[in-house]
Amino acid sequence: MRKSRADSGSFRKAHRLPFKLISVNLIIFLALFFIISYIWKALSASDYFTIKDVILREANTVDLSYLIGRDIFSVNLSKESAYILESFPDYSTIKIIRVLPNRIFADFIKRRPVALIRLYRYFALDKEGVLFYGTPETKDWELPVIVGLETKIFGPKPGKKYNTREIALSLNIIKEIKRNRALRNQKIKKIDVTDPTNTSIFIPFAVKAPDYSKPQSLAAFENLEVKIGEDNIKNKIIILAFLLNQAKKDLTNIKYIDLRFKEPVIKLKDSDAK
Repeated sequence: MRKSRADSGSFRKAHRLPFKLISVNLIIFLALFFIISYIWKALSASDYFTIKDVILREANTVDLSYLIGRDIFSVNLSKESAYILESFPDYSTIKIIRVLPNRIFADFIKRRPVALIRLYRYFALDKEGVLFYGTPETKDWELPVIVGLETKIFGPKPGKKYNTREIALSLNIIKEIKRNRALRNQKIKKIDVTDPTNTSIFIPFAVKAPDYSKPQSLAAFENLEVKIGEDNIKNKIIILAFLLNQAKKDLTNIKYIDLRFKEPVIKLKDSDAK
């Protein structure tokens, strides 16, 4: 059955209409593209997008004035962040953001030390196992000092993460003590990881209260050694919390507590004389 001339004409019109619509839209798109490109080039040629100010969340952290005068879109933010992290390992994260049209905002997040490591000098250590210099005040935070790594870490590099057996063990001990409700406020003076299987922690306790009637009177402290080893740290910390609570009035008579075996051992100071 043949189609009528009217049907053929309607068919051709129906196909011509979308083609005309597409052509019109394409012309409009190209016109807008050229207009926007012209405006962009004009703005780029001016100093509209030239960095005029660098805003730091904390003043006097890092000098980024060298960015002033550069085109804001030419600055590789990831590259700049990596460069600053390498130069300033005390920061864990650096966020640099463009604030159009001509400002840069930078936020620096400092590493939080959880311990000090005694090497050829004292280094701060964060919870991720990264070494950094810290600040002069870091040593006054009563952080635990990790010893026994002097011959195991050579040429320590600030900003580098160390996944050594000894550091992982030390961080685990610190973490479990903080998690324990009875010990979370307990200070740790030292963690000795010279031999991980015989790891010891040293806990300070007061043996003489300060005499507040006398100026500059200070409390006297001793350190209780706890031999904790390197396995089942969580369970051993729970046992330690119980033992310290039971013996808190007699700590001066204890030479050390040994948790390396199935049953805890409490060594008394006067037992050596027997």
